[in-house]
Amino acid sequence: MKKKTYFISADIEGVTDVTAWCETQKGGDGYERSCLQMTKEVAAACEAVIEAGHEVVVRDGHGTARNIFHEQLPEGVRLMRGWACHPASMMAGLSDKYAGAIYIGYHAPAGSDESPLAHTTNYDHVASLEINGRIASEFTLNSLYAASKGVPSIFISGDSGICRRASEEIPDIVTVAVKECRGNSTFNLHPKEVAERIKAKVKEAIEKPAPLIELPESFEMVVRLKQHQLARNALSHPNVRRISEDTVACTVHSPAELCFMFGFIVG
Repeated sequence: MKKKTYFISADIEGVTDVTAWCETQKGGDGYERSCLQMTKEVAAACEAVIEAGHEVVVRDGHGTARNIFHEQLPEGVRLMRGWACHPASMMAGLSDKYAGAIYIGYHAPAGSDESPLAHTTNYDHVASLEINGRIASEFTLNSLYAASKGVPSIFISGDSGICRRASEEIPDIVTVAVKECRGNSTFNLHPKEVAERIKAKVKEAIEKPAPLIELPESFEMVVRLKQHQLARNALSHPNVRRISEDTVACTVHSPAELCFMFGFIVG
């Protein structure tokens, strides 16, 4: 069997028990516990990859990008910490050498009511993001970027909202919903059960065929911002047009352009 390498992109808002913003922010009440659970869920995915005879690289994709305890991951796992100053952000470092992309701790997008922590990259700035007429999440952006590199997105864990949306966008993806959210509350699976499910389902995802999604020829992006000043600032780019006082749009032709323009607009 030829050894393959898998790419894990990890976030924190979608791990089990994480419910409030303070639990996601350095120095906040419960932050260290959230980091520990994020680490455990990532470790479960890594174990599945390694036990299947493959290698794995983890991209810490939350906040400072310095949340995961490397010593608690299996030996041999390479961990990318800190930001790479690259428009792909949570997917920086991904290339066509990877056999598949795995997403841990992902969450519902801004503009949805599926999580008390629903947001898309920047809670302070983004009210909603639409791509080709549909609400888009961080997973949407990242899986499109992965597909442009020839890497299929094979597994996602997080809240039930993002798992449902991911399955609509990529019907073959394997999912583990670790919690359901109602208002400002979350109904969470036990951490040990979550680790067991992630490990089992990542193994399943590795073993099944993973076709690439078909990319459209163009992407119409509409961003509603929380401050009208941000919308005005975005108009400094010649490809950005105003839809309303707080909403701008642009058309691009690749996921890389999509990531770049979204980052430019959000600021």
